[in-house]
Amino acid sequence: MTGSQDEQGRPDETAAARSAAGVRDHGGGVRSVAVPIPDNPLGHTLVYVVETDRGPVLVDTGWDDPGSWDVLVAGLEVCGTGVGEVHGVVITHHHPDHHGLSGRVREASGAWIAMHAADAAIVRRARETRPERWFTYMAAKLTAAGAPEEHVAPLRGGPRRRNSPPGLSPALPDREILPGELLDLPGRRLRGVWTPGHTPGHVCLHLEEEHPAQLPGHGRLFSGDHLLPEITPHIGLYEDPDDTTVTDPLGDYLDSLERIARLAPAEVLPAHQYTFPDAPARVRELLNHHEERLTALRILLQQPLTLWELAVRMEWNRPWDQIPYGSRNIAVSEAEAHLRRLVKLGLVEPVAGSEPVTYVAVR
Repeated sequence: MTGSQDEQGRPDETAAARSAAGVRDHGGGVRSVAVPIPDNPLGHTLVYVVETDRGPVLVDTGWDDPGSWDVLVAGLEVCGTGVGEVHGVVITHHHPDHHGLSGRVREASGAWIAMHAADAAIVRRARETRPERWFTYMAAKLTAAGAPEEHVAPLRGGPRRRNSPPGLSPALPDREILPGELLDLPGRRLRGVWTPGHTPGHVCLHLEEEHPAQLPGHGRLFSGDHLLPEITPHIGLYEDPDDTTVTDPLGDYLDSLERIARLAPAEVLPAHQYTFPDAPARVRELLNHHEERLTALRILLQQPLTLWELAVRMEWNRPWDQIPYGSRNIAVSEAEAHLRRLVKLGLVEPVAGSEPVTYVAVR
């Protein structure tokens, strides 16, 4: 990328286009507030403030942290409103940098919270399941993946477990986003588009309007983490420990990318980085990326490997020995999502009788 960049990474944007408290006016009654994510390289979540006939509606809310809350409150004031006037909150997905402050917003305003049912189920599990159950489940998953004992041991009661933070209790939504249907936003046409992959219930939100900039395309798209200008979203596994169903989140993600390409919005308003046009071009880049990664994994699997061995050998944004403990678990989850896709396509199969299970490419 060439040209000057502002603090959000957007090229060729003048300082006059930026306002106080991390607020940006996108035109047409849509603004964004950059809400910080503490101690995270992403920096912030872009919380969108959409004007409606009954008051502002937020798309996501940001991380549950006192400093993040202060920035959101100040940003709403810069937008000419206040947190007490918020009419509703629409959540693209359940991750804490998107859903974290939803409960505080509802307490301050009485706003409703809307989310897709699949992610609402994850929120419910997070609130109801004891932390010990998650530790046991994760230890069993990593053992089955072939992780070394020194990696699994902290989950079985070692120092990491004793010092782990208390479980999160994210707010339960009180409305459901139904795919393909308009949300109840007076004076606006905002349609939910189900885009699973990053999470099972991730949704993009299509603002059906005449685009202010008159760019070619159809309205604007709040893309959450589904479509980002430079980042490849993580493909997550968020399964019920008591449900043995084998899902295919990468397949779901690739299918939902195609759905967004066909929609062809005039502009994409993501939750991180900066807005951009030409969603189909970005979709092509992501489809090509995952095709290349699947091909690379098939090459690695010319010899039998456990899931852990596969993750260690995959290409990441840093060497494996520099990846922190928690991020290694995320990497194994990403590797499993790709492995499941290859197995479903009949390109890879488990080796009969192997323990822990190894996988090999079908020649």
